[in-house]
Amino acid sequence: MVFSDLFFLYFFLPICFIVYKCARSLQARNMVLLVFSLIFYAWGEPVWVILLVFSGTIDYYHGLYIDKHRGTPKAKWALASSLILNLGILILFKYSGFIVENINALLRIHLPVPKFTLPIGISFYTFQTLSYTIDCYWGKVKVQRRYSDFLMYVSLFPQLVAGPIVRYATIEKEISDRHTTFDDLAEGSARIILGLSKKVIIANNLSTVVDAMFGQSSIAGLSVLGTWYGVIAFALQIYFDFSGYSDMAIGLGRLFGFHFDENFKYPFISKSITEFWQRWHISLGSFFRDYLLYVPIFGKRRKYGGLFLVWFCTGLWHGASWNYVIWGLYFGIFIAIEQAITQKRLRQIPDAIMRTYTILVYTIGFGIFYFEDFGKLGDFFKNLIGLNGNAFSNRIFGTTFVNNIFLFIAAIVFSTPVLKKLKEYCVKQYNHELAYRVASIICSVGLLLVCTALLVDATNNPFLYFRF
Repeated sequence: MVFSDLFFLYFFLPICFIVYKCARSLQARNMVLLVFSLIFYAWGEPVWVILLVFSGTIDYYHGLYIDKHRGTPKAKWALASSLILNLGILILFKYSGFIVENINALLRIHLPVPKFTLPIGISFYTFQTLSYTIDCYWGKVKVQRRYSDFLMYVSLFPQLVAGPIVRYATIEKEISDRHTTFDDLAEGSARIILGLSKKVIIANNLSTVVDAMFGQSSIAGLSVLGTWYGVIAFALQIYFDFSGYSDMAIGLGRLFGFHFDENFKYPFISKSITEFWQRWHISLGSFFRDYLLYVPIFGKRRKYGGLFLVWFCTGLWHGASWNYVIWGLYFGIFIAIEQAITQKRLRQIPDAIMRTYTILVYTIGFGIFYFEDFGKLGDFFKNLIGLNGNAFSNRIFGTTFVNNIFLFIAAIVFSTPVLKKLKEYCVKQYNHELAYRVASIICSVGLLLVCTALLVDATNNPFLYFRF
């Protein structure tokens, strides 16, 4: 089941919310969320719900064991056991085929390549349970002694299948003590509709632009402008698709009294690659920063060694393909360069130059992310500057650009905080917060109707991060 589905929006969510509100105690409400979350996951993955429950169960008991033997070698062994089991399961399902294929290519042998269907959301909930056991070991959170509450945290449907990665510490207190206020309901509903609109109105339509540019068997003949247009459209598609999902997850959390951290903060307005990654997929970046950056390498904490490890893992987390590894290391190199220059010196460079540099770097990075085939990736790089003998412009680009001009402009504008600034200006200058709220409600209802109309004939509408 996905959020951008009429069944979810008009049947599953309302029933879940009504049953949740009918429950008297918070413990009963947690049970309602647990049951509906397992149904939500089992709706699309009836077999792998067992794996989800297993993952939650082993880390629940690991947490209890760590707490019981705190400060002893047994606690350290329990942490190691959690890491090995969780990462072992993730490697088995996500990377075993990739590993065997590379062994076959390197040694020129023919080992059978395992082919597993990747369980939905395994990368997200694995990292969530790992963060719990690590934080328990470090003493950052109190161990959760109620099994049903911990399983509810692991399986909580608003953030289960595509994040953001919600650490236990973020909602630890709200699991046992939370209230849904009127503001939670109002802002949560608006956030859900905003995220849905990002996905259905902008991201889905941008996908047709990307397919028109990059969906050909060979892109070597694509014009220079067509190549740049295609990769910019893809960058915007990824942003509106993933940030739209995160908006819906945060909004759904608010309906039930949970306050998840922001996952995107207008990354395209960044003035450095370091800043870009402080604004893009924040939950993943902060996870690797907090749990991996300072891991001792050969017995010592090594600044650039830690950066290499973080960005290698960031790339590999996104998929079992070398282009993702290259993509991660590509960004890691620029961040290492920026750290060597220092932020103080970077701030002395004119904003126009820094913004242009940042846009070029992350735009090309999205091209690396898109093309798993190295032949097409090579053609992409050549196309950017016309080394394939491709024209500067052609009819395909011209027609596609003209047909989607308003979509493209809207995507660029709404990827910036223009609406946020407009609200702040209206409230401050004219003190019209009530008028803004009324306008927001009208816009939300209108957007919901538009999205509903667009989803009526939609047969398959997955989020891009659905299988990560």
